[in-house]
Amino acid sequence: MASGERMTSVERRGRLAVVWLDLPGERVNKLTPAVLGEFEEIVAWIRSEPEVEAAVLISAKESGFMAGADLNGLLRIDREEAEELSRRAGAVLTELSLLEKPVVAAIHGPALGGGLEVALACRYRIASDDLKTRLAFPEVRLGLLPAAGGTQRAPRLIGLQRSLPLLLTGKNVFAKQALRLGLVDELSHPPGLLQAASHAAERLIGKRCHRSDRRSWAERALEAAAAGRKLVYRKAERRILKETCQNQPAPLRILEAVRMGLEQGRKAGAEAEARFFGELVETPQSRQLIRFFFAMNQAGRNPIPTPPAPIWRLGIVGAGLMGAGIAQVSAENGLRVILKDVDQESLSRGERRIWSHIEEKRAKGALSPFERDRILSRIFATARDRGFRNVSLLIEAVYEDLDLKRRIFSEVEPWLADEAVLASNTSSIPIARIAEGHPRKSRFVGMHYFSPVPKMPLLEVVRTADSDRQAVATAVEVGLRQGKRVIVVSDGPGFYTTRVAASYMHEAGALLEEGASVQQVDRAMRDFGFPVGPLALMDEVGIDVAAHVADVLSPLFARRGYSPGNSPQRLLKGGFRGRKNKRGFYRYKESAGGKEVNPDVYSFFGGRNRREMDPRMIQERLAMMMAVEAVFCLQDEVLSRPEDGDLGAVLGLGFPAFLGGPLRWIDSQGIEEFLRGLDRYADQGPRFRPPPLLVEMAAGGRRFYQD
Repeated sequence: MASGERMTSVERRGRLAVVWLDLPGERVNKLTPAVLGEFEEIVAWIRSEPEVEAAVLISAKESGFMAGADLNGLLRIDREEAEELSRRAGAVLTELSLLEKPVVAAIHGPALGGGLEVALACRYRIASDDLKTRLAFPEVRLGLLPAAGGTQRAPRLIGLQRSLPLLLTGKNVFAKQALRLGLVDELSHPPGLLQAASHAAERLIGKRCHRSDRRSWAERALEAAAAGRKLVYRKAERRILKETCQNQPAPLRILEAVRMGLEQGRKAGAEAEARFFGELVETPQSRQLIRFFFAMNQAGRNPIPTPPAPIWRLGIVGAGLMGAGIAQVSAENGLRVILKDVDQESLSRGERRIWSHIEEKRAKGALSPFERDRILSRIFATARDRGFRNVSLLIEAVYEDLDLKRRIFSEVEPWLADEAVLASNTSSIPIARIAEGHPRKSRFVGMHYFSPVPKMPLLEVVRTADSDRQAVATAVEVGLRQGKRVIVVSDGPGFYTTRVAASYMHEAGALLEEGASVQQVDRAMRDFGFPVGPLALMDEVGIDVAAHVADVLSPLFARRGYSPGNSPQRLLKGGFRGRKNKRGFYRYKESAGGKEVNPDVYSFFGGRNRREMDPRMIQERLAMMMAVEAVFCLQDEVLSRPEDGDLGAVLGLGFPAFLGGPLRWIDSQGIEEFLRGLDRYADQGPRFRPPPLLVEMAAGGRRFYQD
């Protein structure tokens, strides 16, 4: 085999060929058109080489086995080119799967998208039992489908009911779970992976691969009957329509490709897969989701050029929901934590919360008992300040009270090293006010996490006019170490995300004042693409928090000529706090997830008589308010880049990723069209007055993005 600048290289080991995957100049292996050409050559060579009786496919990269396609390339091709690429990839992997000589995939690290499809085309799969090893079909999250035979091979390998959740959600499967599902055949410790794969390849020479069917008898019986499979398709379709509200075409196309393959044969399924892939590549949803993916990757890097301070360990004040969550994600990612609260009872509650979350992961197979215990050992709980003398970053995570936050930083200050960074997890109080009068205010930043911290991917780092660059860089670096996507914003009331969320929720309150029902408002925004409606979101955040935010932001909005009203404050005085006391816009039942609209809230919004409103009008007004506030944040230089505004709105507030975020949403319809939309609601008041920046951009023919 020729070498040169190729991803594949072959090492002969007796009657085995070890095919190493190592794409030059790239951090990860990708399934590009050039790589497909190499696979064609490799398959032909293995078939024709008489002295080679089996092969092992393994990555030489520490980053993992293989990712999917080159996404930049997908943005540059049209429907016909995408279809041809899918047919070619499917044909190459079909040739790989039909080799009489066994090929074993040795998987360490991520095998994603096209990488997983390559592994599925091999006769046998061995995965390392490392936590870095995960298998997934993430294409659906990009508005696409697996396009190299994945919709055909996965159901045949592990069954219809087991494969659909993987194909339709894009969720990660860790090695032990992959073994239970039947995605892989064997596990190995990472150092012995190549040896284990080689032994497996030797065993399979001249033999058929007999793998046990890991499905239950009920699964097998249901899937064996056409009527049973039809029931599965119907159930999956209903769930897709409920979850996507028909905003995203990819899940239905995936389901149809699977159905056609199982009911009409592999050839029909493969043709449907290629045709649907070409169709999806050209959809605006896919284009926006791919761009959003690139923005996510960018937010995984530190944008501050100044090197961060060395990170020894973190100090966290407050062991409540937020503080415990911050401690958990820190310890999970290798950071040592000093967790402080006022007494042992508060600390014990926080420790129990952390334990339950970590133990849940162990029960799912994402952690071993040893790894669970090692994570927990990184957290030291104390009620004393002296433990903070060796921390490089102190994060205050108590409730929204300016005087309390100031007092905490004053009390711990004598124990801190001179170079320590001080951060507040406030969601709305300006950091400069918290740092006011403190002897080291240049080391103050905001670190605004989102609840629940272990699940929410966003961190908003807030810099003041006095924050030195190293302090900001250190806070960002810690966030990245915690596995977060980080946006950096400037200080001010509500920063970015809280400002945008407040405008969104204030408009929801205005719609209630006009006679809309809670169901109408929340349903309209779920249909628009939000995971929850604005009133359900207010319940989750807490009406007490919303009332505090309204107080903080009222002067800002007043300077723009309008008052958002005081409905959160009035609700709070009436005893409505949201989910935390089971009484908000919804009444929460004891059963998990059970809730119903609380008609008592209507007494604060004109009474129980409600009227039907146009869902499109509700969607326009609410989305416009979020987008307008995002533009104001750019204009006020709270945001330095539109990418940060879109990331913050999608990851922190649930703005639909398939629309790209509020600023890309404006671009997609055109700024002039957006201004016309605002003008339609001008009679609602000055909040629909366009930001001057937007008017200037329209006059100059500018956009937020140039791609």
